[in-house]
Amino acid sequence: MHYAFIDEFGGISISPDEPVLVIAAVITATPRNLDLIIKRAYRSLGAGRALGELKASRSDDKVIRRVLQAIVTQDVAIIAVVLDKRGMRKPPKEPEELYRQAVARTIRLCVARWPRLEVILDKRYTQEHLRRKLERSVRDEIAGVAEQAVTIRQEDSQAVKGLQVADFVAWAMGQKYQRGDDRYCALIEERVLAEEIITVK
Repeated sequence: MHYAFIDEFGGISISPDEPVLVIAAVITATPRNLDLIIKRAYRSLGAGRALGELKASRSDDKVIRRVLQAIVTQDVAIIAVVLDKRGMRKPPKEPEELYRQAVARTIRLCVARWPRLEVILDKRYTQEHLRRKLERSVRDEIAGVAEQAVTIRQEDSQAVKGLQVADFVAWAMGQKYQRGDDRYCALIEERVLAEEIITVK
């Protein structure tokens, strides 16, 4: 059994400030190792125990590099899907479909490699019908994968340290595709198995 922790960078709006939506998955057979990455990062900040949530966007360069370098020392894989919205003239009737499409594609790439997979998504929606809609999109996307056994959980990233690790990966990918700064992605590139760009028009 493998576990895929999935988080995003960017949004679904048409905006020069958010030209891309990045969905990043960190896959491992031992989630505890991801927990340790975050716990050690907290200790480096002088915190005796992990309180709250560690996020790349609220961390300084030293912490970001520490987390990304720690990821590479673990037996993990990274899969990312980048939705490039720069050519999109108007949003779809249901903008959340962009997010669902990117998440479903990311999970499809994961399941093709690890058909027995537990997926842990950052909990984006408070409304149950939107959570069900997201899961249905994923199920439709992976339906053609043979012998797959996939469970999907949508969890609060504050309580799941693996999602906090995925946040750092998504943020690093975001710097590359939104700001043209690949310094952070270079730290984790040896763990990246797939990096797919989808251009939205």
